[in-house]
Amino acid sequence: MQSRILDNLTTAVVILGPQLQILAINPAAESLLDSSENRLVNQTISAVIPQAFLLADLHRAATQNQQFTRRETELLIHGETISVDYTVSPMASMELLLEIIPRDRVQRITREGSLITQQETSRTLVRGLAHEVKNPLGGIRGAAQLLARELAEDRLREYTDIIIQEADRLRYLVDQMLGPCQPVKMTALNIHEVLARVIALVDAETGGTLTIRQDYDPSIPLIPGDFQRLQQAIVNLVRNAMQAIDQIMARSAGLITLRTRIVRQFTIGKQVHRLVCQLSIMDNGPGIAADLMDSIFYPMISGRPDGTGLGLSIAQSIIALHQGLIECSSQPGATVFDVFLPLSHNTTE
Repeated sequence: MQSRILDNLTTAVVILGPQLQILAINPAAESLLDSSENRLVNQTISAVIPQAFLLADLHRAATQNQQFTRRETELLIHGETISVDYTVSPMASMELLLEIIPRDRVQRITREGSLITQQETSRTLVRGLAHEVKNPLGGIRGAAQLLARELAEDRLREYTDIIIQEADRLRYLVDQMLGPCQPVKMTALNIHEVLARVIALVDAETGGTLTIRQDYDPSIPLIPGDFQRLQQAIVNLVRNAMQAIDQIMARSAGLITLRTRIVRQFTIGKQVHRLVCQLSIMDNGPGIAADLMDSIFYPMISGRPDGTGLGLSIAQSIIALHQGLIECSSQPGATVFDVFLPLSHNTTE
């Protein structure tokens, strides 16, 4: 029972011996420290987290036999600074219990909750608007067809042809805004097979001029998903990266990296998923303007003059159907779209 509780905690738990050597950690700590328990056991905590103030706090808790807490501090882990709260508690046999709560995670959950709510509201509004536009379009197209039959002159029928063509174009755009109509067909699939299909499509589209680097974790198990829908979402993200590259450099100088990893104890919305597949699509394009970052997943929002602003919105909708999420970070020369897909849809609140 105790083991199951530790395994499902989102707080990183590290048990330290008298010499501050690591005796045991839970999965949340493995995720935070980006290493397995087998690799970390018997290493000193200073080899993993080198800050002197943490060692001082550990010694203080041990010598005074009192619990000590530090809030809103920063730890350096594998060269990355992480904002955390941590508590040190003395245990029997001169052992210490170190509990670390990443504040970044709390902030991310809050940000994601707001993002999910905004996206749901946006989808509801867009679907309502799309339906209102789609209904009169059918009438306009039908009236133009009837009018064309009554016109004797080819010159005049050119105008009705334009009306019909534009109505068809708007109908296609509205269908894109409405998104997929059919329910997802969930099967157990290999995410790397989906990526192989995406790369083949992009290679065919670009004539092999674009470099796509693959950085995969081959140990990722099968995930529940709709192969065609996931392919569409990832193609949209890769094309978005490709179009960004085209803005500032020759396509042959562009680089897109596809990376897969496993993330443990990851929260999406209000649900904690024990294991999540993280797919990162990275490009060396110009980056996304800061004033667009909060709205890039909204329909009709695009940083390109010729963009429709639907690709990212559709991708996010598809990933949401898989109980997943897309996040984005960007700076000039390094834009990353992270796709998080649960390895199982059995979740806990």
